[in-house]
Amino acid sequence: MIPDPRDTAAADAADKFDDEHYPAYTMGRAAEMLGTTPGFLRSLDEAKLIEPQRSAGGHRRYSRYQLRIAARVRELVDQGTGLDAACRIVSLEDQLHEAQQLNADLRRSD
Repeated sequence: MIPDPRDTAAADAADKFDDEHYPAYTMGRAAEMLGTTPGFLRSLDEAKLIEPQRSAGGHRRYSRYQLRIAARVRELVDQGTGLDAACRIVSLEDQLHEAQQLNADLRRSD
């Protein structure tokens, strides 16, 4: 039996909905969801904290994972932390989490 192409398209779409790294959100939508400005998101790109994918037309596209990072930076900035410091804090928190996960994985392997 030949699969219906619509079934594979639906399965592909479902996979994208579940993929937290899929760049599903435009800059405008991402800024709206975060309650911030597109300029704030551009500043995170300039700081190399978040590097959004680009659409065929060159527009920035953000994933849910990237939006969570941006939300954490915004939270720190709203608490009075400078943008550069907030980006560094979030980056270090992410590195620490990865190291802790690797450590836990290694302990389970022993």
